[in-house]
Amino acid sequence: MRRNSALLLFSLLIAGCGGGGSSTPASPSPDPTVPISAACGALGQVVSGSTAIVNGADCPVTNSPVVLLNLRDRDGLPTGSCTGTVIAPRAILTAAHCLPPEATSIKVFLGAGPQLDAASFAPHPGYSNGTALDVGVVLMSGDIPRTPIPLLLSRDARVGETAVITGWGKDATGVLSTLRAGVATITAVTAQTLQTSFSSNFSSVCQGDSGGPILLQESGTWAIGGVISANSTLACSFGDNFYANIRQPDITSFILGRVPDASRR
Repeated sequence: MRRNSALLLFSLLIAGCGGGGSSTPASPSPDPTVPISAACGALGQVVSGSTAIVNGADCPVTNSPVVLLNLRDRDGLPTGSCTGTVIAPRAILTAAHCLPPEATSIKVFLGAGPQLDAASFAPHPGYSNGTALDVGVVLMSGDIPRTPIPLLLSRDARVGETAVITGWGKDATGVLSTLRAGVATITAVTAQTLQTSFSSNFSSVCQGDSGGPILLQESGTWAIGGVISANSTLACSFGDNFYANIRQPDITSFILGRVPDASRR
C-alpha cells in the first residue's frame, strides 16, 4: 500500500498553500518548449518512446540522481515509497510527507543493484498536512554514486516557463516504481508553492512521485525549483500539481542546515 503519495485531500492542500504573494496564474502554453520525449535529458539520460509519469517518458536509471525511497516500519515491513533527488554526495531531498513517524528506516534504490540503507532522515520540523514546508532530507553514511542536481536558489520560478517533472510513481496505466519524466509549464508561483496543470500536451504527477523534483533551467543547467507535494484531485490525469518552493526561506535554511554542501545554482 502506497500511503505516501502526491495526492492529499484538496481541503488540506488549500490550507497548506497560504502565505506570501502570488503571481498571476496562467494557462499552459499550447506546446512545451521541451518535448516530452526529451524530458529525461534533464537527468542526463536518453529516453525511450513509452508513455509514462502521466503523459511522460520512461527514463534509463543508469547514473540517474532521482532515486526511489522504500520506507519500512520497526518490523521491517513496507509502509510506502516515494521519490528523492541526490543534492550532495551523501544527501537526498524528498517531501516531508514521505517521512511519517511510522517509517523507522529507508532503503534507497538507485535503479539497479542492492538497496542502500539511509543513515538518518528528517522532515521539516514545521511541516503539517498540506504543501507548506513539505520537504525532508535523507542522509547516507557513504557517498551515493550519482552526480547531484543543484538547488535553484538564485532566482524564483517564472510563470510560463517550461519545467521537467520526474519520479518513480504511477504512469497512465497504473504501473508503479519505474523512473519517468515529463514536461509541464509553471502556471502559478507563491512564496510557498509552485503550480503546474495537466493537459493533453503536458504531464502530471501521480502516486509515488511525491518528493521528486520539478526542474527548471538556469544558464543551461537543470536545477531543482521545488519538491513534488500534492495534486488538487484524487486522479492523476487532470487537475493541478503543487510543489514545495525551495526558495521559501524556512525551506532553504532547513535544507542547507542539514546539507551545507548541497549543490546550488
